[in-house]
Amino acid sequence: MTREIDTDASRLRFRDPSEARALGASIARTFAQIGRETVTLMHVCGSHEQAIARFGLRAVLPRGVDVVMGPGCPVCVTDVPEVDEAVALARAGVRVATYGDILRVCGSAGSLADAQAEGARVDVVYGVAEAVEIATRCDDPVVFFATGFETTAVATAAALLAGTPPNLSVLSAHKYVPPAMEIVAGIPGSRVEGFLAAGHAATITGSAVFEGFVERHRLPVVVAGFEPLDLLAGLAKLLELVRDGRAEVANLYPRCVTREGNRVAQEKLWRVFHPCGGGWRGIAQIPDGNLRLRDEWKHKDARWRHPIEIASATAGAPEGLASRCRCGQIMAGLAKPTDCELFEAACTAETPVGACMVSSEGTCRIWAQYGGHPNLAVEGVL
Repeated sequence: MTREIDTDASRLRFRDPSEARALGASIARTFAQIGRETVTLMHVCGSHEQAIARFGLRAVLPRGVDVVMGPGCPVCVTDVPEVDEAVALARAGVRVATYGDILRVCGSAGSLADAQAEGARVDVVYGVAEAVEIATRCDDPVVFFATGFETTAVATAAALLAGTPPNLSVLSAHKYVPPAMEIVAGIPGSRVEGFLAAGHAATITGSAVFEGFVERHRLPVVVAGFEPLDLLAGLAKLLELVRDGRAEVANLYPRCVTREGNRVAQEKLWRVFHPCGGGWRGIAQIPDGNLRLRDEWKHKDARWRHPIEIASATAGAPEGLASRCRCGQIMAGLAKPTDCELFEAACTAETPVGACMVSSEGTCRIWAQYGGHPNLAVEGVL
């Protein structure tokens, strides 16, 4: 059985080495009982990958337990045409505010950082509230280039519902994760036997959002938090479900996640946004995977408010190294960063080629920083 984590608020312990070793031993026993050389599990969260790599958790796992990251980096899956739109607006003289991670992500022939270097007004913000402040302080049109999954989209929705300056509009590149899981689960050649779901997203959506997925694909889903013991306990539970052939949803982050989720946040999200089909960079066109502003909010939609001349952002698109980038396969769980010939050669954190190396939540960037299988013996890891 999966070990219980001590969640008493007076003595919260999520980095206890002895508990980590015990969970690792439990995982090893369960894997041995499955009786196969390899079991592939996927998490869909950049924060999960950061914690797994930073704390060396793959070194705790049996060699045959392969934990791969799926499309859990919102910047990485922001599609090329969406970046092109933001670049075109910036080059047309519109002031663009966006998150720092997206700045260096290339569109067809350049990034917002390139536009900024050419003299465009591009502001890096930590959230939509800062974009509102910028718009409040000036009279010029300001576009908030909004990226991120449903957790970030809720913040954008709340800001619009609270009221924003008339000169502010939103270019939404927000994504919705559950439909992407559907696509990844159905990719030919996928070896994924279970999913570890992100606790912060499930705080909004609730764990029930995964029940239909489990029914359709007969794959278990475990919701997990972000501390080392959270993740090891989640993986232990997921392996138990795989071993027993049980396709169900298990919530191992009950201190934050309920089955129903945050109803108030959900109401705000769906009052402002609606799901629609669209591209996820390097993966596929995903039905209902993009979040766009509803018609009643079109007065705040940058695509409606501003003419966007994409030609200015796509002219002279180079072939170059980008065509050899394997970021899409990595995000689909079909390859690892080390399978890409560019990884830590032509593609580094200082000179990124693909979006997976640009973003702090990208698998390639994380592996370049921490390594995919770091040594647990490093002092202070757990």
